[in-house]
Amino acid sequence: MAATALRNFIEFQDLSADTIASILVRAGELECLWRERRMPQALVGRAAALIVDDGGWRNTTAFDLGIQAMGGICVHVPVALGGREATADLAGYLDNWFDLIIMRTRELAAIRDLADAAEAPVINARTRTNHPCETLGDLAYVTKKRGRFERLTVAGVAPDANILRSWIEASLSLPINVIQINPAAWQVKDPTLLNPRFRATQDMRALEAADVIFTDSWPGDAADEDLAPYQVSVEVLERCKPDVIFLPCPPVTRGQEVAADAMVHPACQSRQAKAFLLHAQNALMEWMVR
Repeated sequence: MAATALRNFIEFQDLSADTIASILVRAGELECLWRERRMPQALVGRAAALIVDDGGWRNTTAFDLGIQAMGGICVHVPVALGGREATADLAGYLDNWFDLIIMRTRELAAIRDLADAAEAPVINARTRTNHPCETLGDLAYVTKKRGRFERLTVAGVAPDANILRSWIEASLSLPINVIQINPAAWQVKDPTLLNPRFRATQDMRALEAADVIFTDSWPGDAADEDLAPYQVSVEVLERCKPDVIFLPCPPVTRGQEVAADAMVHPACQSRQAKAFLLHAQNALMEWMVR
């Protein structure tokens, strides 16, 4: 249905800094319109395919809700990539009916292949390699709260996994600094991500320079004693900037990456930030189909 797409969101750096900035500002506007029940009908006459070939629910639920709120049609399509049917064939069939394709699956390469073959714009709703919509939502929240994203220092007490990788991808596009704080065994070494605005350290004191702190689940091959010093607690947060924003990534395991007391600290704003998944994704879709 769509003309050949030049607008895909597969990795964060697919979009320019100016485009991301406009989407973040628009997300803040849409948050106000959502509260006022005055959502723009930017997707009227548009049909979106929502493909969930993996677990999780938050951002795909937000996509479904957002599409409907903006007047579009959302169809859950039971497709799995990598089976008997060629990806190019699947893309062609989807293009017959849909103006937008949103997919959550394990392999980043699978979404790239789909985007290469499809005419409709493709959004990566999460892979095990990256999670650009999650970072876009968090940045939209921080931008609304702080009034800017430029020159932010974002610290991730997190292993080399999809959440951290998307923040590093963001540092390739945006003037933000990202610090990974984790034992050396789980630090990012991928040369495609290394850049002057990213650094890794084992020193938890690096959190004291952060404007935003996020966490992610401990890796399955880790021993508790190796990562216990990297748990974020109230004691840790009290050493940070007084206006630091703490965004533990759900699902949170209390007693591992986050102490239970940190989840009720005033710095912890995960619930409020995750509301912006809806608004940031809405702004992204609005930009894609205009």
